[in-house]
Amino acid sequence: MKLYYCPWACSLAAHIVLHEVGAPFANESVDIRTKITASGADFNSVTRKGYVPALRLDDGEIVTENIAVLDYLADVYPQFGLDGPLGRTRLVEALAYISTELHKSFKPFWHNGTDEQKAAASAYITARMRYLGDTIKGDYLFGDQPTVADFYLFVNTRWAERFGVEIPPAIAAIHQRLNARPAVQATLRAEGLA
Repeated sequence: MKLYYCPWACSLAAHIVLHEVGAPFANESVDIRTKITASGADFNSVTRKGYVPALRLDDGEIVTENIAVLDYLADVYPQFGLDGPLGRTRLVEALAYISTELHKSFKPFWHNGTDEQKAAASAYITARMRYLGDTIKGDYLFGDQPTVADFYLFVNTRWAERFGVEIPPAIAAIHQRLNARPAVQATLRAEGLA
């Protein structure tokens, strides 16, 4: 398996999962602006979408889109998924919420939005995190163990810290628990973020 990632991008979530499980994998950073990988390859030859994450499976198949990559990893490494008849559905539901309500809302911060746009986005993100915080079922979103959704949430809380967006206490507590995990710290160091 090989993960294509970019520091500060949402691909950090998949990168953390791979470090957490300790499975052998390759990784390569991508300059999203130039579409050139660390080895000098054209990232568009990996995926014409031109953005991360992209996960090359051992059979050569490429999985793209963060929700799909994280869903795949939760299937392969079920300790980061959810059990039960609605387990996968609830996990995809959380991943979709994080993607559409949080991740997408950081756009003004990443793309030179106006101060007014950033303020509106900040309030929106905090409100959506507060909702998510009200649904927590333990130390993490779904109980006493993190799932791929927690790692994706962690990416968003790192962005919130970076851009001065208020993080509600319940979500901040998850962030702190995740940040203390050795695999999370190893991933941050690997991406030059720690």
